[in-house]
Amino acid sequence: MILDERSEFCDATALDTAGTGRDLVGDVMDLGPTARDMGAGQPMYLVLSVDTSVTSGGSATVEFELCSDAQAAIAADGTATIHASTGAIAKATLVAGYETIIALPVGNTYERFLGIVANVGAAALTAGKINAFLTMDHKAHRSYPDATN
Repeated sequence: MILDERSEFCDATALDTAGTGRDLVGDVMDLGPTARDMGAGQPMYLVLSVDTSVTSGGSATVEFELCSDAQAAIAADGTATIHASTGAIAKATLVAGYETIIALPVGNTYERFLGIVANVGAAALTAGKINAFLTMDHKAHRSYPDATN
């Protein structure tokens, strides 16, 4: 699998530790002014992986959502269009190396801007970093730690 920098939302991007609620994480993709089917009829997958374990002083949960909006600063108040969601995941599950892959609906059209929103529940996070990207072939995907060349 080839990972394109332009299909990547997060690369070891820290999650918000300010409290609970929704927060836009990482980069936003500008899909252009015309609504489009990104996969051109082919299946697309959202891959989310934990780079640095998620920690919290309480029983925190995190739900990751793939959202689109008409504005570049994707609304984190719940008004953005949610296309896919992981559901709430307990912090104990979100350890380094944890990965989830979500198949996106074929033929789905998105608003101009696409991004990842993290919805933290129950307690604020104290640490955690994630990777998130889109791919057309997740089967051959394997996460490796960053290396120094």
